[in-house]
Amino acid sequence: MTMGKKVAIIGAGVSGLASIRSCLEEGLEPTCFEKSNDIGGLWKFSNHAEEGRASIYKSVFTNSSKEMMCFPDFPYPDDFPNFMHNSKIQEYLTAFAKEKNLLKYIQFKTFVSSVNKRPDFATTGQWDVTTERDGKRESAVFDAVMICSGHHVYPNLPKESFPGLNHFKGKCFHSRDYKEPGVFNGKRVLVIGLGNSGCDIATELSHTAEQVVISSRSGSWVISRVWDNGYPWDMVLITRFGTFLKNNLPTAISDWLYMKQMNARFKHENYGLMPLNGVLRKEPVFNDELPACILCGIVSVKPNVKKFTETSAIFEDGTTFEGIDCVIFATGYSYAYTFLDESIIKNRNNEIILFKGVFPPLLEKSTIAVIGFVQSLGAAIPTVDLQSRWAAQVIKGTCTLPSVEDMMNDINEKMERKRKWYGKSETLETDYIVYMDELSSFIGVKPNIPWLFLTDPKLAMEVYFGPCSSYQFRLVGPGKWPGARNAILTQWDRSLKPLQTRVVGSLQKPRFFFHWLKLFAVPILLIAVFLVLT
Repeated sequence: MTMGKKVAIIGAGVSGLASIRSCLEEGLEPTCFEKSNDIGGLWKFSNHAEEGRASIYKSVFTNSSKEMMCFPDFPYPDDFPNFMHNSKIQEYLTAFAKEKNLLKYIQFKTFVSSVNKRPDFATTGQWDVTTERDGKRESAVFDAVMICSGHHVYPNLPKESFPGLNHFKGKCFHSRDYKEPGVFNGKRVLVIGLGNSGCDIATELSHTAEQVVISSRSGSWVISRVWDNGYPWDMVLITRFGTFLKNNLPTAISDWLYMKQMNARFKHENYGLMPLNGVLRKEPVFNDELPACILCGIVSVKPNVKKFTETSAIFEDGTTFEGIDCVIFATGYSYAYTFLDESIIKNRNNEIILFKGVFPPLLEKSTIAVIGFVQSLGAAIPTVDLQSRWAAQVIKGTCTLPSVEDMMNDINEKMERKRKWYGKSETLETDYIVYMDELSSFIGVKPNIPWLFLTDPKLAMEVYFGPCSSYQFRLVGPGKWPGARNAILTQWDRSLKPLQTRVVGSLQKPRFFFHWLKLFAVPILLIAVFLVLT
């Protein structure tokens, strides 16, 4: 097969693997540069944090279930658990890379030091990519670049926001450097940040440390991976019908439904976890242990730290945590592309200006794409799969972007909506199903729901009322997978199979239509009674 345009892909994590495969599907010639000696990116565990690479702790499990976070033509093995340890994800990614023959396009232990426009960029759209390997520097010309280096690399460590921290005598480090709990045996630990990492670390340390305190500035919704009737949370919550209701019901009703869902397991007010603005759709924290740890007194939740002393932290409510041995900052990450001129990906008031989170809108040629630089309630793998498929078609020239004016208008409109739904600090957040449908529309792979109801009602019911799994975006159009229909109709079988280690009856699959009918039965009944009485 004669290859087309040459594409440089930076990073061989989930986004990089998706991009290599998408380039190959479009007849492009990919070359992937990976700094480490293996694929996996974020999911590749290492006993120490490596400069310029994402880093996870040993006990990390997925927050998305396997049926919702697979490549859309490559389901996980039936016996894989629904929520997987990082080693299982690495095993899956390795199998995917081998199945799709991607490894031969990756140059390992190769660091990208610079990506620059060529002098004739305005007409060719080409880039000079300089790499380093074993002390040797090389430069090559590429027709396009796909940036797949992620946004969990450069830790945000806001020490200047905490007066007195420079006098604190205990240890102080970012959660990126946390690996396992053994060294904290008998210690008193303060975790700053109520995100996924902060809560994971706090609950894990609670079994070995003397006392663990979490300090939170604004609170968070904390939900369980185990949802109604024991089903995985995302297979119940992330549905097309649910998204339709959220985006079309009156705001008051939509907010009521959202808060009812978030409080389904326990009342957040009672646990000190309630977000300051509870109706914002900020991504919730997924933690199955935290409420129990709070009930048992081995984890406490406190407000923001007002100041530090040599051995303690004084909180904004006037209380103090004494004798602290260690402070762990679970305060997130900052984005940085050190190899790229800042003018390429512009930053406006802490808002990254990218069309659909992928393309810089002001370039003369759309030959650079950022893959994986969005966050949503949905899983990363299906998202980057669609992003890379769209980007590959734009690079090839079979799909064109709107005018600069239209792209900027879309960016501004979406940013206003994000502020309303997620708050000013969550500029990467997006509505998963709406976003996936936007991308899939560009390349002609969005499912036609009305047509499905006319031609395949059984499939349509599962697509619309059931989980919005990645298979939906390989049902039709370019890259169509013949197994997509069957994968959708059997997704609950694969989800429930690993639970059947002791069979006590037939599998109990959910009935989503009746679930929604039951949810709205009480409000409808009350309205009917009100109308009769009046």
